[in-house]
Amino acid sequence: MKQINTLLLFGILSFSAVGFSQDTLTISKKEIWQKASDKNLQIKILNQDFKSAQADYRQSNSLFLPSISASHTAISTTNPLMAFGSKLNQEILTQSDFNPALLNNPARTKNFATKIEVLQPLINVDGLYGRQAAKAKMQAFQLQTERTKEYLELEVNKAFMELQLGYKAVKVLEKANTTAAANLKLIENYFKQGILQKTDLLSVQVRVNEIKNQLQYAKSNVQNASDYLGFLLNEDTGTKVYKPIEELENAIAIQTINTTLSSNRKDIQAMDKSSEAYAKMVQSSKMNFLPRLNAFGSYELYDDKLFGTNAKGYLIGAQVSWNVFDGYKSIGKMEKAKADFQKSEMENQQYKSKSQLELNKTNRQLKDAENKVNLSKLALEQSQEAYRIRSNRFTQGLEKTTDLLQAETQMSQKELEFLQAVFEYNFTQEYLQFLTK
Repeated sequence: MKQINTLLLFGILSFSAVGFSQDTLTISKKEIWQKASDKNLQIKILNQDFKSAQADYRQSNSLFLPSISASHTAISTTNPLMAFGSKLNQEILTQSDFNPALLNNPARTKNFATKIEVLQPLINVDGLYGRQAAKAKMQAFQLQTERTKEYLELEVNKAFMELQLGYKAVKVLEKANTTAAANLKLIENYFKQGILQKTDLLSVQVRVNEIKNQLQYAKSNVQNASDYLGFLLNEDTGTKVYKPIEELENAIAIQTINTTLSSNRKDIQAMDKSSEAYAKMVQSSKMNFLPRLNAFGSYELYDDKLFGTNAKGYLIGAQVSWNVFDGYKSIGKMEKAKADFQKSEMENQQYKSKSQLELNKTNRQLKDAENKVNLSKLALEQSQEAYRIRSNRFTQGLEKTTDLLQAETQMSQKELEFLQAVFEYNFTQEYLQFLTK
């Protein structure tokens, strides 16, 4: 996870409805997830990947179901063998057709054949393992799609919290702007009275301009954050901007989370299913050396007229086929399947180790984030008190203008840092929950 520094907070994580011509769309955390799950393009793409794997699995139904085809063939021939066979199939042979002169030099013969063929697989062991591999692959895609939905929920929640933080941060900047404007007015009065020098007035004017610039820059860039949320929701926001109904909390909720990597996590299960698919492909390649048994049959109609049915016949049978040697093709296929399976096993082990590493790292980051929240809260309280004291002393002529500006700047920075720390803790907590699902 990337930490958000204070500079970026000023730049990209704040927004104010004041001064904007865009329409504001209020939205809740529950509502955005519902929209994202229904409309997000990444989820739709993954659903199509799953349907593709599901279609591959359905193709394996051919192991059990018959293959049926129908054809109608029309020929005209003077070939001796074809002419004699055509008449024989049409059941119109006569004694004269055995005349050697006619056999060797037949007249043009027409034949129209309608054929319905059926092929029924009976025993195909390698195909059975191939079907199991296709099923495991389909299940892996399904699990991966579900895991991606969980990640999308995390990403949507993060975008929503960034928008919350933006609205919270802009309040700090606007408050700082108000404070700076009040200080400027006070300094201008002192300058007119000859109490302060022009350099003091210029320093305050620079500070006021800095805050205005930061606020305007933040308003311009927060539209990008709103656009990104619209992208996740697959909505064209145009000149509109989202505004969260719920505000960012100023406190954190400490929870105890089990940091053991769960074998029930969807992506872990998907990796296991992927390895299972490769294992089945190894078995399928081994079974490819066994013979296959198929039944077949056909029903045929012949005539010398188009779509005629004058002569009929059928053929049924069974065939055992055994590919004894195919030039090392099957052996090479088996060796490739073994290598792919071993690779998938190593990738599975590596993925689990990396996931546990990420889990341990995030758990430490959560503790660091909690400590950062506590320290930044303390620093905020101290900076607020320091500004209050310096402001009172300044009105009494006991503090320099630069000291007042420094205290005011520090107070606004510490407030932003505290909001940032709360955001980081809440997101780290959600990310840790995502890693332990």
